[in-house]
Amino acid sequence: MTDDHPHSTAKVAGHPLHPMLIPFPIAFLTAAPVTDVVYLATDRPGWAEASMWLLGAGIASALLAAVLGFIDFFGDKDVRRLRQAWLHMIGNLVAVALAAVSFYLRSTAGAQEAVAPAGVTLSMATLAIMLFTAWLGGELVYRHRVGIDAGDLEPVRVRSGR
Repeated sequence: MTDDHPHSTAKVAGHPLHPMLIPFPIAFLTAAPVTDVVYLATDRPGWAEASMWLLGAGIASALLAAVLGFIDFFGDKDVRRLRQAWLHMIGNLVAVALAAVSFYLRSTAGAQEAVAPAGVTLSMATLAIMLFTAWLGGELVYRHRVGIDAGDLEPVRVRSGR
């Protein structure tokens, strides 16, 4: 089998690191608009506080994932040739920037005061962009095989347990 696809350069023992970290910002930044909506529906301050902390955790974990993503992006010219890689990177930078603006507003104006309308709008926009960039990340892995070892592409034989 040929090994003619883009490679992940940030890896340990052959395992790409970027995909190991992306579930964290996805979870945090997906939960933030949910807690915004719950706050707006219940007017319970804990939900507004939760949104702010989820945004902070999402931004911090996204920055760590981004460092590894940049290593992959700049470490293999074949990755940089992919339009999806550029859109994935730029879209994620925009999403994290929106989350950072939302976090800043909440930390300076107060978590509750900043939820409506700016906070929830920024959280929803961040989520929409993330859905698109996650789809692009899937395209990079499943269509362009970024970070996949050629040995992993060999068929696996499954034995029947009977």
